[in-house]
Amino acid sequence: MDYKTMFKTMLGEFPRVRSTDPLTSFEAAEAIKPVVAQHHQIILECLQTHGALGKDGIASLSGLDGNQVARRLNEMKVLGLIHLTGNTVKSNSGRNEREWSA
Repeated sequence: MDYKTMFKTMLGEFPRVRSTDPLTSFEAAEAIKPVVAQHHQIILECLQTHGALGKDGIASLSGLDGNQVARRLNEMKVLGLIHLTGNTVKSNSGRNEREWSA
C-alpha cells in the first residue's frame, strides 16, 4: 500500500478532539478532515526532498502554516511515515524544537 492510500485509509483513526473540548474544537476537527491527507503528503515530500527538519523548517519549505505542520507530525509518526531524529534545531523564534526525518 502506498502512503497516499494509507493516508486515506487510516486517517479516520486519529482523534482530533477530546470529549471535554468546546464546540469550536469539534467544528475545527470536522473542517480539517478534507485536507489532512494533503498535508501529510506535503510534509512527507518536504522531508524526503530536504532531509531532516524541525516544524518551522518544514513550514517554511512546504508553504504550510506552522500550526498545520505541528498538528500532523504526531499522526505521521504513529503511521510510521516519519520519526524523531533525537536532535533539536532552532525554531524561527530561536528556541529548540525537535527534528523530524522521513
